[in-house]
Amino acid sequence: MAEKTLTKQDVTRAFWRWTFFSHANYNYERLEATGLVHSYKHVIKKLYGDDPEEYKACILRHMQFFNTEPHIGGVIPGIVLAMEEQRANGAPITDEAINGVKTGLMGPFAGIGDTLWQGTLTPILLAFGISLGAQGNLLGPIAYTALMFGIMFPVAYICWMQGYKLGAEGVQQVLAGNMLQKIITGASAMGAMVLGALSAQFITTTCPVVITIGEMQLSIQDTVLDALFKGLLPLIITLATLWMLKDRKMKSTTVMAILIIIGIIGGGLGILGA
Repeated sequence: MAEKTLTKQDVTRAFWRWTFFSHANYNYERLEATGLVHSYKHVIKKLYGDDPEEYKACILRHMQFFNTEPHIGGVIPGIVLAMEEQRANGAPITDEAINGVKTGLMGPFAGIGDTLWQGTLTPILLAFGISLGAQGNLLGPIAYTALMFGIMFPVAYICWMQGYKLGAEGVQQVLAGNMLQKIITGASAMGAMVLGALSAQFITTTCPVVITIGEMQLSIQDTVLDALFKGLLPLIITLATLWMLKDRKMKSTTVMAILIIIGIIGGGLGILGA
């Protein structure tokens, strides 16, 4: 039997399908499974098109529940492509082995991807874009979009290709090391600093109250609050918002309404200002 080999074009085509369709039919029963099958469509036909039973089995195999962060987590479908190629050429790789790799890796790589992508890169790029947009510069949203896609596509492509190149054993060796944990810790710290800087920059609440004692005037903002801690009111508002959302489990719309009411009452009484 002739060896069945996937070309770089086959692997790249699967990558682009996954990138654009991983969430096209996202549902609570299978999540990204149908998107994965769609991305593998031409590969399944090439590897198992001459064997109807194996063809059907491959589709059913990948219709099982699957969910991960699609960019960094794209390393998993890359690994599975290599496993399917080996299986089609007679390697003793079972359904359980393939689904075990997917199930075992989707959680760790989702954590890595969400931390690096949503917790670090997105806030940094948003800070840059919002800073431009707040000055009335139309390059703000354009720069954010261009940078987001300009970083996302190369990173996702590299992860996918490295997954296919390394296979299951190679990625498991990488995960066994301590390097990824250090990267996650560093990225989390950077994301927290960026969000803190955003809070200090865009929350400009002040207390305009001035207490007059004889001929002396005491500014609450300048003399008291700023002397204690620069940006104390924005910090209090940020921490109070976090407390309501995280600890009290309040809806974001409820928290927003509370902040609006506090702002209206504080502004009306002359206690709070911008």
